[in-house]
Amino acid sequence: MSKRLQVLLNEAELREIQRAARARKLTVAEWVRRTLRTASSNEPSGDIRKKLQVVRAAVKHSYPTSDIDQMIAEIERGYGGSDRP
Repeated sequence: MSKRLQVLLNEAELREIQRAARARKLTVAEWVRRTLRTASSNEPSGDIRKKLQVVRAAVKHSYPTSDIDQMIAEIERGYGGSDRP
């Protein structure tokens, strides 16, 4: 079921939205819907505290690392199959 959303804008804001909609050959309503969908999809989802907890737990570990040039060389050697160092 569709619901109505009323947003009050000053004249300059409305003109800018109308201009943007016209430039994309959209109605103002469709331009607003698409813009709201885009803005909504860019919002972070999930619990920020949980994300921070996971990151903090991960940085406590010691993961194997190497010089980036060495790692790339090893990966590229691996593409050749039998070319072992």
